[in-house]
Amino acid sequence: MKKIIASIAFATSLLAGGTAFAQTEKPTVVLVHGAFADASSWNGVVGILEKDGYRVIAAANPLRGVKSDADSVAAILSSVQSPVVLVGHSYGGNVISAAANGHANVKALVYVSAFAPDTGETVAGLAGKFPGSTLGPTLAAPVPLADGGKDLYIRQDKFRDQFAADVPVAEAALMAATQRPVTEAALNEASGVPAWKHIPSWYIYGDKDKNIPAQAMAFMAQRAHAKAVEVVKGASHVVMVSNPAPVAHLIEQAAASQ
Repeated sequence: MKKIIASIAFATSLLAGGTAFAQTEKPTVVLVHGAFADASSWNGVVGILEKDGYRVIAAANPLRGVKSDADSVAAILSSVQSPVVLVGHSYGGNVISAAANGHANVKALVYVSAFAPDTGETVAGLAGKFPGSTLGPTLAAPVPLADGGKDLYIRQDKFRDQFAADVPVAEAALMAATQRPVTEAALNEASGVPAWKHIPSWYIYGDKDKNIPAQAMAFMAQRAHAKAVEVVKGASHVVMVSNPAPVAHLIEQAAASQ
């Protein structure tokens, strides 16, 4: 009888628009890629997480603007009927910082070589806050859009050295050819109140990142009071591609936290 009553209570909660989570249920991991990448950049991490029993969603980040991209990810969060660990790479850190607001099922944020902005900050501003980023000179000529905006790409001949220096040559060439552009406006759009102010965060990055200076990421991780910070020696901006194991391990650490 008790089991029947519990089942009815669970169903009633869902029908009423509420969320009922089993205490022993593993969180769903939602991965959000950044600029000049796509969801396949998480392939190595996804394989490890799924082997360890986690459900994983690698979201397609539109890369059109912080608010609109966050709305896209927020729609995915609303569809997940379990706790969520929300993970963002690079510009995707801005997106998860906004998307998690108002979603009680998000229990942890993980920043992977990512921006963790405060209110009013931009990707462009944070990237230039400390010396070391060499992204600007490697960008191709902007591609004009019908709405008057501009799409940005990294030059394919500069891609590996700038973005993925520790990734095998053949794989980096594929990444360069399939890179997703980000709008110039997105990199200059001010962030709202970030979710890391009320949701616990974790942070991992490589010390050879040429897109976001390591000093900038150390600053953002400390400011967000990250529960754990891991620096991967020799890793490039795409640490999740070149070093999927430590990235997956940190995500699982966040997932296991109370």
